[in-house]
Amino acid sequence: MNKTPLDKTLPLAEVASKLESGMTIGIGGWGSRRKPMALVKEILRSDITDLTVVAFGGPDVGLLARAGKIRKLVYGFVSLDSIPLDPNFTRARERGEIPETNEYDEGMFVAGLRAGANRLSFQPIRAGLGSDVMAMNPDLKTVKSPYDDEEYVAVPGLRLDVSLIHLNRADAAGNGQYLGPDPYFDDLFAMAADTTIMSVEQIVSTDDLTAKAPPQTLLVPRIFVNHVVEAPGGAHFTSCDPDYGRDEELQKAYVAAAKSESDSDWTEFEERYL
Repeated sequence: MNKTPLDKTLPLAEVASKLESGMTIGIGGWGSRRKPMALVKEILRSDITDLTVVAFGGPDVGLLARAGKIRKLVYGFVSLDSIPLDPNFTRARERGEIPETNEYDEGMFVAGLRAGANRLSFQPIRAGLGSDVMAMNPDLKTVKSPYDDEEYVAVPGLRLDVSLIHLNRADAAGNGQYLGPDPYFDDLFAMAADTTIMSVEQIVSTDDLTAKAPPQTLLVPRIFVNHVVEAPGGAHFTSCDPDYGRDEELQKAYVAAAKSESDSDWTEFEERYL
């Protein structure tokens, strides 16, 4: 008996209704690349706050930090790629406006995501041993190998209430496809979450997903996706190759407004962008 896959499409305006204050939210992408900015803007326009954010951060983290939405941040870095540091993130850290942080080595961050994706409480890894990462994260523990004398860092699994990711295309059932040069870790973010909201540049038929692209571009299976949001330009001003590159001029305007000592400059940028 043939069964029609569930239609998981969700209007962008209804995204905030799926989120609550106090949630742990993972945000896919990498730095200023393929960030789910349309979904992040829905949080910024809402009264949702007190969030634990887990991300390889870019302007998503900067904007949420500037808006005072973050209670705890778990991150590998926060960067705008062509501009090394996000000034809103730097500002929030210097002012103590993010109450709690866990800054991990990039390999440790991915290990935590892999553990969360596999429903494991931790994953052993060599990265971090003998470094200041251990001193900066006193909650991290080490474990002894049961097979030899090796010792590893036991990176805690990162389980997420919700993941927000952005891909190039998907079908209405939630099969997500990337067409750029790098999948980043969006599949792990989806697997580690109880609920995944995936925005895409375009929703197409299931047959169209592989009509002009190989099957291995199907990064996220529908079993890990709860909602699909069609949001053309949904990663702007970050990149979403090959659909569009990073809008460097708007990113520079974001940085200039964030660095300005005049609140009116930031207000003007918010009104223009958000």
